[in-house]
Amino acid sequence: MADAFDGFRIGAGWASVEPDRHRPGSFTLVVDGTPQSHVDLEDPTHLAFEYIRRIGHAIDLLPEGPVTALHLGAGALTLPRYVAVTRPGSRQQVVELERDLVEHVREVLPFPRGASIRVRYGDAREVLGKLPAGLRGTVDLAVVDVFGGSQIPAHVTSVEFYRSVAEFLSPTGIVAVNVADGAGLAFARGQAATLQAVLPSVAAVADTGMLKGRRFGNIVLLGSKAELPLADMPRRYSSDPMPAKVVHGQELRAFTAGAPIVTDQTAVASPEPNRSVFGG
Repeated sequence: MADAFDGFRIGAGWASVEPDRHRPGSFTLVVDGTPQSHVDLEDPTHLAFEYIRRIGHAIDLLPEGPVTALHLGAGALTLPRYVAVTRPGSRQQVVELERDLVEHVREVLPFPRGASIRVRYGDAREVLGKLPAGLRGTVDLAVVDVFGGSQIPAHVTSVEFYRSVAEFLSPTGIVAVNVADGAGLAFARGQAATLQAVLPSVAAVADTGMLKGRRFGNIVLLGSKAELPLADMPRRYSSDPMPAKVVHGQELRAFTAGAPIVTDQTAVASPEPNRSVFGG
């Protein structure tokens, strides 16, 4: 097994898997100084990062039983591990650009026993076009968590991109998008408006301070071809250790008012966070 303390190069950047000093058996993947993922090998259902727990809550609201999942962006494969343990028998596809990242993570942080997780390597948008035709219309859970360093690349933020993701969703499938933004939330508002242009049922989940644009952080966007389980969502998110608000309907329309739908021609990368966000 590789030394968890050894750093390794990915592309033009640098990554490391670092032990969690506060939780034995847990590790954090850090890429270019930015904490990207947290994994608890002893309890993969423990989701340390707020935005990951918010996606986890959405997963828990899916109908019981195994799911077909598509993850764009791997990190330390926290959510594929969560799905494998909470929904045994699930079939999962993971798309990741950095082969060295996944190979190192899999060596240092092995998958749960019996997990059916297939990793495909390449650019998320390009690989979407090469996935098996039989996968289209069958995905119960699609997670979009694509980052280049600390920013979301422009080409995975457009209406064209979201349409290609939506083609894989089952009639009741849910897509969860991790959006990073700062003061003013211009990027997040544009992403919410763009997802609304593709899917009829959309909600945004974040803490109230984040929704008011007071700090840099994450907003999780949820979308589906069917009605999201909105009746059950507020209770689940408000009872989280870091309570979150679910914004949908008229409130979401007000949140996105005036925000343009992002196209391939207008797309830009997400804002880069100030280094102080991560204690640097």
